[in-house]
Amino acid sequence: MGLSVDIRKRYKGFELNVAFTSDDETLAILGASGSGKSMTLKCIAGLISPDEGRIVSDGHVLFDSAAKIDLRPQERDVGYLFQSYALFPNMTVRQNIEAAYSGSKEEREKDIDALLSKYEIGELAGRYPVELSGGQQQRTALARIFAYKPRLLLLDEPFSALDAYLRENMQAEFKHMIREYDGNVVFVTHSRDEAYKIADSLIILDEGRPAAKGNLREVFTHPGNVRAARITGCKNISEIEKTGEFSFFAKDWDIELKAAEPVREDHSFAGIRAHGFTPIIKNNANTFSIEVIDEIDGPFEKDIIFRPAGGAGRLWWIVGKDMDVEGVQALSIAPEDIMLLEA
Repeated sequence: MGLSVDIRKRYKGFELNVAFTSDDETLAILGASGSGKSMTLKCIAGLISPDEGRIVSDGHVLFDSAAKIDLRPQERDVGYLFQSYALFPNMTVRQNIEAAYSGSKEEREKDIDALLSKYEIGELAGRYPVELSGGQQQRTALARIFAYKPRLLLLDEPFSALDAYLRENMQAEFKHMIREYDGNVVFVTHSRDEAYKIADSLIILDEGRPAAKGNLREVFTHPGNVRAARITGCKNISEIEKTGEFSFFAKDWDIELKAAEPVREDHSFAGIRAHGFTPIIKNNANTFSIEVIDEIDGPFEKDIIFRPAGGAGRLWWIVGKDMDVEGVQALSIAPEDIMLLEA
C-alpha cells in the first residue's frame, strides 16, 4: 500500500508544504541545505509534528491532524538512519544490534549472527563505535535498523560522513541491500549523482516545496522548470523568446535554436546539459561556431567554457580528459537534448 505524505509545517520565515506517494520503491528527496529535506524525514518518523496534514504507511495512519492522531516514533514501525549513525557509544557492535532486536530470545543469537555476517561486521562484534571506521559504523547502523524489521526505512544523508572512495563503495553496497528490503525507502541527499545512482523516483525540494517529482530519469530529462533544472545540475540556462512552433531565440547566448517539442508560451527559459554538445555534425538544425573562453581540467574530464562566435554569454561543455578541442570550431546540440523550462 506504500507511503502517502501530505503535510505542512510553518516556522518563522519558512514553510514546509510537501505531498507525495511512494509505492514499495526507493524515493530520493533532493535539495540544497535548508530546503526542508531532513524536516520532511523527521515529520514522517515522528521526531517533528507537522502543523497539519496526514501521513500513512502501508495503511497505518502515523499522523492525521484532523483526526488528532500523532503516533510516537516508537509506534510508527520506522527505521531511521541518522547522518551521525547514532550508535550507542557504550555498547559493542553486537550490543547495538541486539538493542533493536524485536524477535524472541530463542532466535536472537542466530538472527544477530546472520546480520553480522550479512553486513560483514562479524569480526567487529566486540568493538565499540569509536573503534570503527565510517563505513563500519554505517554497516552497524544498518544492521541495527534491519534487526528491528521496520515497515519503512528513512535515511538522512546516509553517505555524507564518508570519504569519496568509501562513499562510492557504500552506495553500491546500499543499493544491493535495499533490493532485498520489502518496503518503502526514503532517503534525503544534496547530491544529484547519489540520487541518480540509487533511487527509483525523485522529489526535488526547493524552499520547502516540491519543484519537481516523479520517475527519477524522467525528472532529470524533463525537469520542467528552472529551479529543478539547476538542482539537477544543468549549467546552461538561458531566457528565451519564441520564434516558431519548435524554435526560439536564446537571449543569453544570442543564438536561435530548435527544440524537439513545441515551445509553449509559458516556456520562458531553455536548458542544455553540459554533456549534450558534440563537435559539428552536418545538417544539424542546431549547429553554431564557437569561441573557447577557458578550459578547466578535472581528474577525468575537463570543462570547456565557450560562447557562440560573435554571440554573448558563457556555456559549459564537458568532455573527456584526453579530447583535443583545439581544432573544434563549431558544436551542435540535438533538439531532443534541449529542455524547455518554465520560470
